[in-house]
Amino acid sequence: MHMFLVALAVSAVALMAVSGVLGVTTGWVPRPARRRIARPRLWGYGQLIGAAGAALWLFLGVLPARFDVLPLVGWCVFMASLGVQTLARRPAARIHRPAPADSAS
Repeated sequence: MHMFLVALAVSAVALMAVSGVLGVTTGWVPRPARRRIARPRLWGYGQLIGAAGAALWLFLGVLPARFDVLPLVGWCVFMASLGVQTLARRPAARIHRPAPADSAS
C-alpha cells in the first residue's frame, strides 16, 4: 500500500510539472481552467513552483529530523505557487503609452 501511495504522489507531482512546462512553453492550460486563466505562461510558472514545493513537502517530510525545516519550506513554496496561479487569473495590467507627437516641421 505504501508503494502505491508513493507512486500516486510521484505521478501527481510529475503531472503538475508537465502541465507547468506546457503552460510556459506553449500557453496550454487544461480544459477546465481555460476560461479562468488570463495569463497561461504565469499559470505555468505557478504550476512548476507548486510541483517543486509539493515534491519537497511530500518526499523530504518523511526523512529524519535533520531535514525538519525543508518540508515546511516546501509547503510554503506550494502555497506561494497558489498565489502565483491566482495572479494568472487576472488580466495583465495595460501600460498607458502616450501617442507619438506629430513631428511636422
